[in-house]
Amino acid sequence: MKLELRGITKTFGALTANDHIDLVVEPGEIHCLLGENGAGKSTLMNVLYGLLQADAGEILLDGAVQHFKGPGDAMKAGIGMVHQHFMLIPVFTVAENVMLGHEETTFGGRLDIAAARRRVKEISDRFGFDVDPDAVVEDLPVGVQQRVEIIKALARDASILVFDEPTAVLTPQETDELMATMRQLKEQGTAIVFITHKLREVREVADRITVVRLGKIVGEASPTASNAELASLMVGRAVELTVHKDAPHLRDNALVVENLTVTDASGAVLVDDASFEVRGGEVLAIAGVQGNGQTELTEALVGLQDRVRGSILLNGEQLVGRSVRQILDAGVGFVPEDRGVDGLVKEFSIAENLMLDRSNGAPFVKNGALQLRVRDDFAREKIAEFDIRTQGPTQAAGRLSGGNQQKVVLARELSRDLSLFIAAQPTRGVDVGSIEFIHKRVVETRDSGVPVIVISTELDEVAALADRILVMYRGKIVGIVPGDTPRDTLGLMMAGAVNEGAQA
Repeated sequence: MKLELRGITKTFGALTANDHIDLVVEPGEIHCLLGENGAGKSTLMNVLYGLLQADAGEILLDGAVQHFKGPGDAMKAGIGMVHQHFMLIPVFTVAENVMLGHEETTFGGRLDIAAARRRVKEISDRFGFDVDPDAVVEDLPVGVQQRVEIIKALARDASILVFDEPTAVLTPQETDELMATMRQLKEQGTAIVFITHKLREVREVADRITVVRLGKIVGEASPTASNAELASLMVGRAVELTVHKDAPHLRDNALVVENLTVTDASGAVLVDDASFEVRGGEVLAIAGVQGNGQTELTEALVGLQDRVRGSILLNGEQLVGRSVRQILDAGVGFVPEDRGVDGLVKEFSIAENLMLDRSNGAPFVKNGALQLRVRDDFAREKIAEFDIRTQGPTQAAGRLSGGNQQKVVLARELSRDLSLFIAAQPTRGVDVGSIEFIHKRVVETRDSGVPVIVISTELDEVAALADRILVMYRGKIVGIVPGDTPRDTLGLMMAGAVNEGAQA
């Protein structure tokens, strides 16, 4: 089925999210919609899927104008959408999720779960998904949950599939599997719209690339275009994709972790006897497939885990047993992996978020009174320094794009005198222009003599920033290797293979 969008325009008050956008996607084609976060890509696809109504323009399928009043109409017309944040019921089985909203019943009026199981198995076998129809969704790895989303769409006979930032929560291995699935779907005649801001993925699977910037289509590119060419189209300027850093100048100040063990409420070991050191002036990157203890290790370092044994010494001072407030006051800067949940109060203004961890004293509070002018002047200074794209200090943080939200968190954490800087997934869901900026600030922090820990599932990011790489598997450290260790070697270590040349 051929998809055409003609003159699609969508506004939200004074903001024009989509400005007279034209797009054609042919059957059996992977058409990539490339652009920064906030460029209008997801808005356009939400219009296509019936989640939003366009102010102007037309949607055509095989030349026929469509009028979608909601997602149900779009699905009936053969359009399926795989959302960035999965639309699954965690406590339901795969089969129950797939049939939800399209329930078949037997002669007696009972739900025909057997039919749903057969449909799941048929699609799973056709594409080699290896998905158990009776598995409970919350027990499945993230990559398998995404396959369930794809099965849901295919079970409703979708001939056009929209993937909205589908790799944002996937490991490198799961991303490769998704790329293979997209190629299979293409070969069977499915038209695919692939929304992303990741250049490697675009060049790997796209047949055509359309670039969106500030709500407008600014050009088309070939998959053979260089990363630099694609990045400059996305952001409207030349972008430096290579992280430039000199050899580390190690200092005496250090974080020393010894025999650190973290358990959950049931006694299960999440971090198993971890020992390592980070010196001032270096970046230690922690790599691993999501769910192998990196999150719990990070949380233990900043006091967010209760069941911790072992030692965490920062410049000779013990952090185990201290509260989060005390650890932050000791000079630890922390960028959490989920900025929306743990890094920001989205309803608060930018100015309020920038002073969150310093709201109990000078310079923002004097004699018990909030110093509004000091707060707002500080916010304006940081907005300029960190290039936060905003209407002003009073704008709610939740109304910013993902990259600008991350810059607010960075601005707050890097505006203090630091003894240690920890950044977890610092560029997750962030556009290429913001990635460039964030990487530069991480390197500047390292060069200032601060010990830096970066936790990332993006191997390209690990390789770009790390002086040394610590790899975790099932809660254990399987090795600590140099920052220039080959990607294939790291991948094997992430699967549990111990590198013989690694420092344990």
